[in-house]
Amino acid sequence: MGQRTFRTVAWLAGVVSVASVGTLVNAEDLASLPADQLDWVAWGSDRPAGEVCQGHYVMPDYLLAPAAEAGHVRGQSDTATYGSEGQTELNGRVILRQGEQQLQASQATLANDRSKVDLQGPITYRQPGVLVRGDQGEFGLNNQAADVQRAYFVFHQARLRGNAQRLERLNDGQYRILSGSFTTCEPQSRLWTLNGHNVVINRAAGYGTATHSTLRFYDVPVFYWPWVRFPIDDRRLTGMLYPSVGYSNSNGFDYLQPIYLNLAPNYDATLYPRYMARRGLVMGGQFRYLFDTDRGTIEGNYLNSDKGGSRDDSNYDLLRQKKRWYINFQHDGSFNARTTYQLRYGAASDGNYFEDFGSTFAEQNTDNLERRAQIDYQGDVWHLQARARGYQVMDFPVKDSDKPFYELPSLSANASWQQSSGTYAEWNSNVTNFTRDVRWNDTAIKDTEAVTGARLNLAPAIGYRRAPSWGFFEPRAQMYLTQYQLDWKRANNRDWDKNPGRAVPVLSVDSGLVFERPTHLFGSDWRQTLEPRLYYAYVPHRNQDNLPTFDTDYLSPSWSQLWTPFRFNGIDRIGDVNKLSYGVSSRFLEDATGRERFAASIGQSRYFEDRKVTDNDPSKHFDDQKSDYWYMNHRKNSPAIGQLTWNINDRYRVRYANFFDTERGHTERNEVYLHYQHPAGRIFNLGYRWQVKDFDPSGDLEDRLGYNREEYDTSFALKVNGPFSVVGRYLFDHTNDRSLETLAGVQYNDCCYAVEVAWRVYRDDNDTTNRIDDDELKRGIFLRFMLKGLGGLGNKPETYYQQAIEGYDPVLFQ
Repeated sequence: MGQRTFRTVAWLAGVVSVASVGTLVNAEDLASLPADQLDWVAWGSDRPAGEVCQGHYVMPDYLLAPAAEAGHVRGQSDTATYGSEGQTELNGRVILRQGEQQLQASQATLANDRSKVDLQGPITYRQPGVLVRGDQGEFGLNNQAADVQRAYFVFHQARLRGNAQRLERLNDGQYRILSGSFTTCEPQSRLWTLNGHNVVINRAAGYGTATHSTLRFYDVPVFYWPWVRFPIDDRRLTGMLYPSVGYSNSNGFDYLQPIYLNLAPNYDATLYPRYMARRGLVMGGQFRYLFDTDRGTIEGNYLNSDKGGSRDDSNYDLLRQKKRWYINFQHDGSFNARTTYQLRYGAASDGNYFEDFGSTFAEQNTDNLERRAQIDYQGDVWHLQARARGYQVMDFPVKDSDKPFYELPSLSANASWQQSSGTYAEWNSNVTNFTRDVRWNDTAIKDTEAVTGARLNLAPAIGYRRAPSWGFFEPRAQMYLTQYQLDWKRANNRDWDKNPGRAVPVLSVDSGLVFERPTHLFGSDWRQTLEPRLYYAYVPHRNQDNLPTFDTDYLSPSWSQLWTPFRFNGIDRIGDVNKLSYGVSSRFLEDATGRERFAASIGQSRYFEDRKVTDNDPSKHFDDQKSDYWYMNHRKNSPAIGQLTWNINDRYRVRYANFFDTERGHTERNEVYLHYQHPAGRIFNLGYRWQVKDFDPSGDLEDRLGYNREEYDTSFALKVNGPFSVVGRYLFDHTNDRSLETLAGVQYNDCCYAVEVAWRVYRDDNDTTNRIDDDELKRGIFLRFMLKGLGGLGNKPETYYQQAIEGYDPVLFQ
C-alpha cells in the first residue's frame, strides 16, 4: 500500500515494507553496538586536513518524506489494527515521521487521544543531530517528549555517545540520562567514560550536568563528583577548568587550577590560583571584554612572599621573601574606519619574573613588557600618529644602561603622493620627547645616552620609479633635517650644545635588469632568469659626535643592507657613506606551475670613502687600528654575500648564506639549513651556523658575541603512527663544547583524548653573550592532558615549537 499522511487525532496505516533497522545487542557496555548502528562512517579520501578522528557521525536520509502540513504525521507499517479502547496498533516494520522527527519500531501503539505513541523494540528515534536506539519507549506527539528504556544515544555534533537504563527527552528539549554513561571516544573505544546517576544534556545551552558521577579509565574509577557540569560544545561555561601540572628544578612541583567565570556574552574572567612547592601560592586572573569597536584583556599575578626557588639559582638570595607580581593590559579600538587606537601596559616586579613563573616555553622567553598609548589616522594620502611608548626590559638585575628611553610623546605626520608617470613625493615628520628613569652617574651609560630632551625630524623625499617587466630604475633624494632641545646630565658634557641641529642629504640610485630564457633540464621545461642589480648611495659626512643616541643602533650585516644608504636604524645617526653595490641573482621557475625551484644571489658593496660617523661608544675603540670596529669603518669592501635557496622537490629545501671578507680572505658568517617536510607529518631540520667574533656591531657590549661561534642545530617533528607524534630539538655550541638546548616532546592525539609531555633543558646566558662562566642550566617538564568533550589538563607549548622547529604546524601535530 502507499504512504499516508495522518493528523495526531486520526491514524491509518499502510502495509508497504521498508528497510530493516537491524538488531540491537542487549548489553550494558558502550562497545556493544556496531559503529554503523551509531551512524559512524569512516573517512575516505575526503578526510579533512588535521582531522584526528578515524570517522565521523553522519545522519542518514529520512526514510519518509515529511507530511504536507506541520504537525501531521506520515507513517508506514506492515499491518495496522484498531484496539477495543480506540487505540491504533501498527505492526511489522513501523516508520513514523512528524516534522524532523522519525521513529522506527517493530510495534507501535497510538493512544486513543492521539497524544502519545508506545513503541516496542528494537526502536530507533531520530531528529537532526540526535540518534537514540532502545528496547522500548514512549513518545509524545504534541510536546515531543520521549522515554526510552535501555537506550543507546548519539549526539552527532558533540561527538557524544552513551547508554542508559533510561533516557528521557523532556518537554523543554533537554535529555535526561538515568543510570548511564557517555564518552566522546570513537565507537568500540572506552578509554574514558563519565558515569552518572542522573545526567542532563542541554544541547541548547551547550552543557550537561551530572550527579553522583564517576570518571573511569578503562572501567577503573579515577575521580568522583557529587555534582559536575561539563561542556558539550565550544560555548563558554562557568566552572573549574582542568588543572595544569608541571615540574622544574627552580619551582619544584607546579599545580595551576583555572576557574572560569562566564560573566556575560561579551566579557568573561578566569581565576588562576597556582601552587609551586619552591615558590608559594600565586593568585592570578584574567578579564576579557569585547564590544562592537573595542576589545581588550587585563591579566595579572601576585605572590606575597617568594620562597626563592632552588637554592642553586643564582638569584635565590635576591628574590627570597620578595613580593613577585605581574600585570598586563591590552586594548584595541577604533573611532571610525580610518581612526584606530591601542593601549598597552605591562609591568612586572622584576626582570626574572617570566623565567621563574612562565607557564609555557614561549612565555619563559619574554624579553620585554610594552607600555604604549597610540592613536592612528590612515587617510588616502596622510598617515597621522600620536603615541607614548616605553618598555620594561626583562633582565635581572636590570642595569640602568639597558633601560630604554621613553617616548613621551611621539607625534608623526607622513604623506605620500604618486604620479602615473612614476614620480613620487613623500613627507615624513616626527617630533619625540625622550625621558629615562636611570642613575645618570652609572659609568656603563654612554655620554651620548646621559641626556633627555626632544627631537624634531623632517625627512621629505622625492623620487622616480620605473619598473617595466624587464627591469627597474629608481633615483631618490631625501633630506634629513633634525633639531634637538636637550638636557645633558653629566658635568663633562653639560657644555655640549643644548640645541644642536643637523641637515643631511641622502641620495641613491637603484637599478636592475631582468633577462629570461627558456631551458630544458631534468626532463622538464623551465624559465631561467638573470637579474643584475646596481645600486649607488651617497651620504656626506656630518659631525654627529655630540648628538644623543636615544633610539639608534648599528644595523646588522645582511643582504638587504647592500641596497640601503643607511648604516644605523633610528634617526640619531645618519651614517656617511659613498658606496656602489653590485650583485646578480638567478632563478629557475617551472614552466608548468610557475613555482620557483632554485634561486641564487651574490653581491657586495664597494666603499669609496672611509666611514666617520659612529655611535661614540668608547668600548668599541674606534681609533684603535686593531679594533674590529676600526676595521669596519675603514675596509674598502663589505663582505661578499652569497645566498641560495634550493627547493629540491616538494619535500626537500636547502638554504645557504655566506659572508666572506675578500680583504682578509676568511669567512665571517656561514649558514646552511636542510629542511624536509612530508605532508603526512614528517619534519626534519638540520642547520649549521658559524659567525666570527664582533661580526655584528649592533647591541651593547655585554650583548655582543665575544668569541667565534660555531653551532649545530637539529630539530624534528614526526607523526609516528596515526595520532602518535614526537618533537625534538638539539642545539649544540661546538665552540664551547656544550649543549645550549635540548627539547623533547611526546604527543598523542585522537578523537577521544590528547596527551602531551614536553621536557626542556636550556642555558640561560644572563644577557652576557660574550661570557659563559655565569650561564645557568635550567630544566622544566610540562604536561597537557585533554579528554575530548571534558576540557583540557595543562597548557600547550606549541607556540614555542613553531619557533624552535621550522615548518611545525600545530594543526598537523595537534
